[in-house]
Amino acid sequence: MIHYGRQDITQDDIDAVVAVLKSVNLTQGPAIAQFEQCVANHTGAQHAVAVSNATAALHIACLALELGPGDWLWTTPNTFVASSNCALYCGAQVDFVDIDPRTYNLCPQRLEEKLIQAQKANKLPKVVVPVHLTGQPCDMAAIHALGQKYGFKIIEDASHAIGGRYKGEPIGNGRYSDITVFSFHPVKIITTGEGGMALTNSYELATRLGLLRSHGITRDPALMTEPMQGPWYYQQVALGFNYRMTDMQAALGVSQMTRLVDYVQRRHDIAHRYSELLADLPLTLPWQHQDSHSAYHLYVVRLQLDKISATHRQVFEALRANDIMVNLHYIPVHTQPFYQQMGFKQGDFPQAEQYYREAISIPMHVNLTDEELQFVSNCLREAMGL
Repeated sequence: MIHYGRQDITQDDIDAVVAVLKSVNLTQGPAIAQFEQCVANHTGAQHAVAVSNATAALHIACLALELGPGDWLWTTPNTFVASSNCALYCGAQVDFVDIDPRTYNLCPQRLEEKLIQAQKANKLPKVVVPVHLTGQPCDMAAIHALGQKYGFKIIEDASHAIGGRYKGEPIGNGRYSDITVFSFHPVKIITTGEGGMALTNSYELATRLGLLRSHGITRDPALMTEPMQGPWYYQQVALGFNYRMTDMQAALGVSQMTRLVDYVQRRHDIAHRYSELLADLPLTLPWQHQDSHSAYHLYVVRLQLDKISATHRQVFEALRANDIMVNLHYIPVHTQPFYQQMGFKQGDFPQAEQYYREAISIPMHVNLTDEELQFVSNCLREAMGL
């Protein structure tokens, strides 16, 4: 069975986790800070806050930016539901911006058009969440410029994108956003099992993120409202959550980070080989913007359905029948029943909906062999009736 994504675990990874299991700190120990520093060093961000998963990171990022009732968060409909649910957790309202038909990311032109109308209606967003789908960064310079003009904050949902680059710089450095979020789920570029991280260049935001991940509790005298009463003393100064990462997860992350550059390069090699194998098929292959260096979390092909006799579902099911566990990223969020109850409907974001009707994520992970790539290509050709 060939999965669309899977983790790569080495003996070094296992040894790192076992070392923590034999230590005195299974949680809230030194491995957390070590992992945070590794990711901060790689990206160039000044602060990194490790959490239990990327959804938790999105949630506390919204709270740190003081998103709440009466506020709006805008994101792309072409994402996992966590990118918009994070606003609802805070009592805010959600809207979407349609995608660029080439990158499949939030379109800056559609964003600007929507902002112009929202300004007239006095409904500008407080936060915009661009999502770096498949690992290719959004046009962050354009989105940042609009943020400066219209006054919204930016959270980069880079769950797919650690190890990628934008304009020659690492994704996560915070040049064009207030907070960046990474995911370390097993199918992502590196893994901690479950896990996430929020990065920022703001000391104030980092402090707030740190409080929110651990019940809003601090032992830092500088953050307390009254003097320390003894070495046992702590204060809850905010309403936070238990979104902590364990030291076992962090140790795995530290070990995985040593191979991040190699992982991304291998994914580029696989993407290049796919592009060769699939070049003559009626498919739209991933397009890469000249300013981006994708992390290639996913390799998405779009079926040119007017040129084949099979349907989208028939191609998908034929691949799965050959034990190729393809997937579809994503069902547009606004078409989910929960969001349709809010008033969203089919036809609201036509580019995202058209993408959904054609897209298939074929296998992309570092342990794919050349034989498997050839097999996937052959099966895709057959599934399309060619």
